[in-house]
Amino acid sequence: MPFLNYHHLRYFRAIATEGSLTKAAQHLKLSQSALSVQLRSLEESLGQPLFERKHKALVLTEAGRIALEYAHTIFRSGEELTDVLKNRAERGRGLLRVGAASNLSRNFQLSFLRPLIPRDDVELIIHSGTLRELLAQLQTHRLDVVLSNTPVRRDAETGWHSHLLDEQPVSLVGHKRRGMKPFRFPEDLRTVPIVLPSLESSLRTAFDVLMDQAGIRPIIAAEVDDMAMLRLMARETQGVTLVPPVVVKDELESGVLVERHQFPQIKESFYAITPSRRFPNLILRELMRPKGKRGG
Repeated sequence: MPFLNYHHLRYFRAIATEGSLTKAAQHLKLSQSALSVQLRSLEESLGQPLFERKHKALVLTEAGRIALEYAHTIFRSGEELTDVLKNRAERGRGLLRVGAASNLSRNFQLSFLRPLIPRDDVELIIHSGTLRELLAQLQTHRLDVVLSNTPVRRDAETGWHSHLLDEQPVSLVGHKRRGMKPFRFPEDLRTVPIVLPSLESSLRTAFDVLMDQAGIRPIIAAEVDDMAMLRLMARETQGVTLVPPVVVKDELESGVLVERHQFPQIKESFYAITPSRRFPNLILRELMRPKGKRGG
């Protein structure tokens, strides 16, 4: 059986990425001739040419494209294995690195992670950022999971899994006032100002559809793309705010805010996005297990 050299695969991937021996050699800090020898060794081991020359450029053959796909998988697994074992060896206890989309409810994040907070055998690292930034960190094994209110498309290269954790109803909330009348939806939105999630939000899309169907153009007091800010705006505005009640849970329980109208047809979804991993994080697996099946 031919021997597959890990370094040969690394050199091959660099050539494929750079598109030339010269650039790859500069990146790897090797001579071009030495890199060419390593490439020929890999091709002889596989019994297939991996590149062909076209207009002074190196282009992957069909065998080269297949080899590159496997090389990506092999290196991802190697990085993952090193990362998992290195963290366990250095810390002596479990580590979970969580990315949370910046527009995600802090109350929901806390609810999801609460079982781990009192545990002495677990260290939590939580990062906030845009979904694109967090997925890039997830792909390079700097995060174990990303929490988001939108799923992501799965493809052959990333292999993301979007696990639906929960669905929350959405309401119009506002200040409680003595003698206030029941809110008439949608008619009252002709005169009552409203604070809304930004246009990128799925909640906003569903709400705009309802407004179009009712023939009402609401008075928009503000548009907010961050749930923490939406919570603050709900406390400050004299109108109403479209928000999942979980975001303003404390304000509703204390009576600072009340629900003026519920939307059974609009829901906020919460997802845990994970990569396909050969060495899954055991803490995450425990956390995502259905409540009735969780251990102590």
